[in-house]
Amino acid sequence: MKILIMGLPGSGKTYLAERMQPILKAAWYNADKVRKMANDWDFSPNGRIRQSLRMKSLADFEKKHGRIVICDFVCPTFETKNNFDPDITIWMDTIKSGRYEDTNKMFEKPENVDFQVTEMNDTNHHTIAEEILKNVWLEKTYSSNARKMATMAWRSSSTFQKMH
Repeated sequence: MKILIMGLPGSGKTYLAERMQPILKAAWYNADKVRKMANDWDFSPNGRIRQSLRMKSLADFEKKHGRIVICDFVCPTFETKNNFDPDITIWMDTIKSGRYEDTNKMFEKPENVDFQVTEMNDTNHHTIAEEILKNVWLEKTYSSNARKMATMAWRSSSTFQKMH
């Protein structure tokens, strides 16, 4: 499962990721550390696209090996979010503008997020991680076919009970 924690610089992405990681027992990739490893400090639109593809590659590797992975990075445009292709998106909507004007100008408020954090507190990481783990458990417990069969069985028994 690929989890994207996105938002403006200074919104608390790393703070949240660092606290969720041990709860989820997840791999964690921080954008600044990944940029440092790649020695790529290009923040132009093309540089940001390259970074989203780099983060995607790392996350896809972890997911392919059955691990939960958290990636925290600005992910400022619809294109960078689509490139990354997260299973879960957490938007750190805690500030209205960040410390870099060029990033503020290009940042597009995301659509279809799973969690929108509007204030930092001491419980966000627990609440979100518990909800994610609940969904992971459901996914592992009930494969797509098993869910369909369970739904069909429930519908059949409900119909049967109503008819008799």
